[in-house]
Amino acid sequence: MKKSIPLISVSLLLFSCSDSNESTPPATETVTDVMTTSKTTTETAVNPFFEESTLELAYPRFDAVDESHYMPAFQRGMDEQTAEIDVITANAGEPTFENTIVALERSGQLLDRVARVFFSMSSAHTNEDIRALEQELAPQLSAHQDSILLNRDLFAKVNALYEQRDSLELDAEAYRLLERYYIDFVRAGAALDPEQQERMKEINAEIAGLQTDFSQNVLSEVNDLAIVVDTREELTGLDEATIEAAAGEAEERGLSGQFVIPLLNTSGQPSLSSLQNRDLRERIHTTSLSRGSRGGDYDNRAVLADVLRLRAERAQLLGYDNHAHYILENQTAQTVAAVNGRLAELATPAVENARREANDLQQMIYDSEEDFTLASWDWDFYTEKLRAARFDFDASQLRPYFELDNVLQRGVFYSANRLFGISFEERTDLPVYQEDVRVFEVFDSSGETLAFFIADFYARPSKRGGAWMNSYVSQSHLMGSLPIVANHLNITKPPEGEPTLLTFDEVITAFHEFGHALHGMFSDVEYPYFSGTSVPRDFVEFPSQVNEMWATWPEVLENYAIHYETGEPMPTELLDKVLSTQTFNQGFATTEYLAASIVDQALHQLSPEEIPAAEDIMDLEAAALAEAGIAMAEVPPRYRATYFSHIMGGYSAGYYSYIWSEVLDADTVEWFKENGGLLRENGDHYRAALLSLGGSVDAMTMFREFRGRDAEITPLLVRRGLN
Repeated sequence: MKKSIPLISVSLLLFSCSDSNESTPPATETVTDVMTTSKTTTETAVNPFFEESTLELAYPRFDAVDESHYMPAFQRGMDEQTAEIDVITANAGEPTFENTIVALERSGQLLDRVARVFFSMSSAHTNEDIRALEQELAPQLSAHQDSILLNRDLFAKVNALYEQRDSLELDAEAYRLLERYYIDFVRAGAALDPEQQERMKEINAEIAGLQTDFSQNVLSEVNDLAIVVDTREELTGLDEATIEAAAGEAEERGLSGQFVIPLLNTSGQPSLSSLQNRDLRERIHTTSLSRGSRGGDYDNRAVLADVLRLRAERAQLLGYDNHAHYILENQTAQTVAAVNGRLAELATPAVENARREANDLQQMIYDSEEDFTLASWDWDFYTEKLRAARFDFDASQLRPYFELDNVLQRGVFYSANRLFGISFEERTDLPVYQEDVRVFEVFDSSGETLAFFIADFYARPSKRGGAWMNSYVSQSHLMGSLPIVANHLNITKPPEGEPTLLTFDEVITAFHEFGHALHGMFSDVEYPYFSGTSVPRDFVEFPSQVNEMWATWPEVLENYAIHYETGEPMPTELLDKVLSTQTFNQGFATTEYLAASIVDQALHQLSPEEIPAAEDIMDLEAAALAEAGIAMAEVPPRYRATYFSHIMGGYSAGYYSYIWSEVLDADTVEWFKENGGLLRENGDHYRAALLSLGGSVDAMTMFREFRGRDAEITPLLVRRGLN
């Protein structure tokens, strides 16, 4: 959860692998009217956000929260923080670190409380009221943030402290905090003249509204385009539990006797690996790729073009060539050239591998006595056939060994216990916002409470796609707070009484997201600004990617990969086959990821004048892929521009971060292997040198302290079969 200043919008960036939302306010009244007229007692009734929760660790009162509470809490929260800022600026005495910077850190607590719950619900469990309120709030919250970051009197105090920072006798974390506040104010436009600042406010408000529109369109489009299938025969190849889930989804939509396959937000869809019906595979995939660019109410092309144009204008107003230059200056990559160079360095070997893989798949089609050319909707299906032929197993053989609770308790939690000494106890006495959500108390090796962990694993129509981590309470010694973090996945819930069996990819995702959770739970910093995952965007994925290694670490895999019916461990020969496939299909995986990253950079490395018209956005995407030499019809980008929700949130000009972080991750995996693997002393070093420090130390300085040197790219190339 990136926190650049204690304002609400900064607590809303969710670490992830996808994004979205939906809907519009009533035509004849504002959301504020709806909230206040539907519950006339709002002002006099107890609002659970007005005071800090009395539950342990200030755990949110989900049982007491009603949609009518949000707007009054946001309004009071903004008013309170405005008053707190006024006290800072009205102080006639000399600015000090305590009366300015620490006062800023302490400000906005009510606003932070309501924002963390509201924006979590807008992603994890939304409804029409929340979606409408989100649209109304977006410009208000943007204006509130601007009222602080563009406050000339406040900036004068921050600037005065910054200029005398070397004589203030600050400790290292406080010194860095002062520097970061100064940089944040400057990057927000605090040093601009009044006329420029007014334009900045207009831009920020417009972008905030458009980003909300984009995200809501993505979720609406996913729900609107769910695939309706008439007969069970068309679903041949899918397992029985998936077919039953599709029947249940159809029943809920009033389509009794039919089957509905929901879409995920990625270009590829899980069912494509199993469905034998090629026509249905084509329908699913082409529908997926059409999202947001097919016309209609949820078309995102114009929204995207407007956001890109405004971002580019804002960057130039601040003195940067384009939005990418603005974003990357504040990341570990630092420059556009560095990012472009890294992506180009990987693109050529990735495409070469993907083309070899495509040739192998085409040969398999011919060997099956089929006479058609490999298309994108065939890739997953024939990849599984090739995997079965080459390694003598298929992915469906794994699922009985990947029951959700075993993966969580005997895999994810077990590896964390072995490495860090932490333990977990499920809490059923704390309120949750949806019946499938689970809560665990996390204990440190000393036996003291470390954190609460909220697990929200099942997909539902009210939940955006993908997987992500967020924080309800961030750790801070200044605030006396311990962390409450959450992981969200999108696993299809089986019919009542059936076990939840995961794909191998879902297992990896569970370990990945828990890596983010560990980063949040192990935070040990003084100031909220630096808590947990508050690190540069191209560093934040590093700990989560490292945690993936334990999913296939033999000791861990043997512990959780247990047949859900027999209790027998996964056979050694099958386990060995799983491990032997780690570089299989990596040409495809790397190419689809790099394609999305290159599209992201292409969209954000343009000046305002270069932003195309809405109808030409997809042509820009195609041209960027062709120019980079990564255009393969069989391998579309993981996200196309019109449903690329990452770039509407914290990953604009930043989707490259996953591969950038993976360089650090792969080198760190080598360190663990060199030092004995899953050992407490290794976990203690990793936690002390890196995970506990949040953003309180420069990211690459932390890595060097942990690793003893700069990262090397060779381990990544070997991992992905690109060497």
